Amino acid sequence: MAPLQVRQFITFCLLWVGYALTYFLRKPLGVIKADLRDQAGLNEAQLGWLDAALLAPYALAQMALAPAGQRLGARRTLGLGLLAAGGAMLPFGLGGGPGAMAMMLALNGAAQSCCWPACARSLAEWFPDNRRNSVFGLFGTSAFGGGILGTAVSVYLQGAYGWRLVHLLPALLCMSFGLLVLLVLYSPEELGVAVHEKDSAVTKASPPDAAQTLTWRDVWQIPVIPEVAVSLFFLKLVRYAMYMWLPMFLSQQLHYGRQAAGLLSLSFDVGAVLGSAVIGVVVDRVFAGRALAGCLLSVVASTLSLLLFSLTSGWGAPTNGLLLLMAGLFNGGPDTLLGAAIPTELGQRDERRAAQAASGAVNGFGSVGTFLEGPLLGAVALHLGWPAVFYSMVLSSALAVLCVLRADAADRRWRRCRAAPLLTAA
Repeated sequence: MAPLQVRQFITFCLLWVGYALTYFLRKPLGVIKADLRDQAGLNEAQLGWLDAALLAPYALAQMALAPAGQRLGARRTLGLGLLAAGGAMLPFGLGGGPGAMAMMLALNGAAQSCCWPACARSLAEWFPDNRRNSVFGLFGTSAFGGGILGTAVSVYLQGAYGWRLVHLLPALLCMSFGLLVLLVLYSPEELGVAVHEKDSAVTKASPPDAAQTLTWRDVWQIPVIPEVAVSLFFLKLVRYAMYMWLPMFLSQQLHYGRQAAGLLSLSFDVGAVLGSAVIGVVVDRVFAGRALAGCLLSVVASTLSLLLFSLTSGWGAPTNGLLLLMAGLFNGGPDTLLGAAIPTELGQRDERRAAQAASGAVNGFGSVGTFLEGPLLGAVALHLGWPAVFYSMVLSSALAVLCVLRADAADRRWRRCRAAPLLTAA
């Protein structure tokens, strides 16, 4: 490989592992919920608020800290974020009640909020624009890969050592890799490397005060950004509901054993990995880079898969696993593109070079859905029962379809308006 390709490969691997570790650190909470209920005495509503304690700071801090991350750079932002997230979770389960657990989870979520925008910025710096969807789609497998590994390791640690030690190993790994990122992750500009086939707005440094002058309202006024953000909100609500509640749903409603439920829930994660890896290539080759059109078809298929699962949940493990695999397959790809590749492109259309700010704002707003799912579905499970929980996810996925449809229509209008002067001139 040429020196540039080697650098790109190393950077991609560093970012992939770094972001996967954030999910490796989040996933144990979903696995140990039954233990938290039976041994720590928490009810479903309280368990839902623990989800919110982790994910609300993640969403809100991501929107607030995007400009600060742009000033610090990807290396320091990602490295310090991993160090802080791991440090916050080291004592989890070793003592304290629900309040102490919520505080640790909140610190963890706030620290992790820096990681996604940093990864998106670094990928945008290192890879050419014509490979954006493919690169971001492949990179999106990191979240699901981290979730799969986190579930598998958590199930093992839970069975071998009990729920109180489940977070210890992920926290130590997260901190160790944060140190590695600080030592070896650099931008092309820092290394004096030129990346070919990139728009000048990406390769040139932003004006000194660009990050400070861009507000969240400015980013929201960029065309198509609001539609994409609301689409991601509903999509993430479904994805995190599956992450945080699927093992418990399989155990309580379908009567699987705890370890069997944890392992069967991996079907959704495996499907999400495959979907994230494939959708970017499909969009670039089949849809000529029109990512929203590809996302629309994928979200429709995910909604139908969830509906079929809810209707056939009593048919046994093979059917359950297949439909969860399909739901994850068609949910994972759009989540990655809507949270990174699409807002990055939309931000680059803006004269203020708002790519990182757009990615942080969209992913932050979408992540509001991740912390609302905890209290919402916890209350639904407590008062209406587990079947209503899954139908709530089907409804949220259907709303995501409508939002992506609107986003695609808005993008089509923008493209037509842009093409009109060129056609007139010709």
